[in-house]
Amino acid sequence: MAAISAGLRALRTRQPQRRSFETLRVMPVQGRVLHVELNRPEKRNAMNGAFWREMVECFQDISQDSSCHAVVISGAGPIFSAGIDLVDMGNEFLMANGEDTARKAWQLQQKIRGYQESFSVLEKCPKPVIAAVHGACIGGGVDLVCACDIRYCSQDAWFQVKEVDIGLAADVGTLQRLPKIVGSQSLVNELAFTARKMMAPEAQSCGLVSRVFPDKAALLQGALELAVAIAARSPVAVQGTKVNLLYSRDHPVPDSLRFMAAWNMSMLQTDDILKSVQAAMEKKGPEAVTYSKL
Repeated sequence: MAAISAGLRALRTRQPQRRSFETLRVMPVQGRVLHVELNRPEKRNAMNGAFWREMVECFQDISQDSSCHAVVISGAGPIFSAGIDLVDMGNEFLMANGEDTARKAWQLQQKIRGYQESFSVLEKCPKPVIAAVHGACIGGGVDLVCACDIRYCSQDAWFQVKEVDIGLAADVGTLQRLPKIVGSQSLVNELAFTARKMMAPEAQSCGLVSRVFPDKAALLQGALELAVAIAARSPVAVQGTKVNLLYSRDHPVPDSLRFMAAWNMSMLQTDDILKSVQAAMEKKGPEAVTYSKL
């Protein structure tokens, strides 16, 4: 029995095994935070075929990782991302399989839906995801950050909805998410129709990013500090908040209130509330509370 108990304790304390990726680097940070880095700096973090698959695998793993409470995503090298890797991905769109137009269209639709999932997985992950953008954020990079919960950038950052310049409409999330982020359909239309660059000050003023930092080092420090602060809170409270914020974004207020009531009729029965109230009464912050894994 002692051996069995020891084995169970070892299982509970063992760090989760993280798979390695070709285009991403996943690094644990203090305070139950993971730092996911786009890791093709020699290609300006352009999004090749492996990237689209690995984003889904990475964030599905993070969703199931109870030791992770928050995530920061950034780019290695001089820029955040140059967007889709046209050299690697061009044939994916130009050479669709199928005996006729309908079958080619069907296959192409399936591919597009798969690419959309590579960023939708960020929203489906219950842990808050913070984008830390430096330098250029082009095309697919904008799609990616629009699916994140919080966006910070450095002073040298700029954003470009580039797709019209290569002959297509953005199809993996920008046109659906950006209008709900910045709140100005006119601005979204302007950016999407012209592919003009939006610099960091404008990105902050319109609400795409909430903070601008002087350089990449300060940006990463600020993003990681924010993630650690979020991760110190009750995971029941934080993850439930994310789920309900996203539900409310896509549903009318009465429906969202009903969903919230149904959600909290079980979630209010957590010990985290008692622990948090006790800490507050003792003049302690949430950082002093040990919450169970979720």
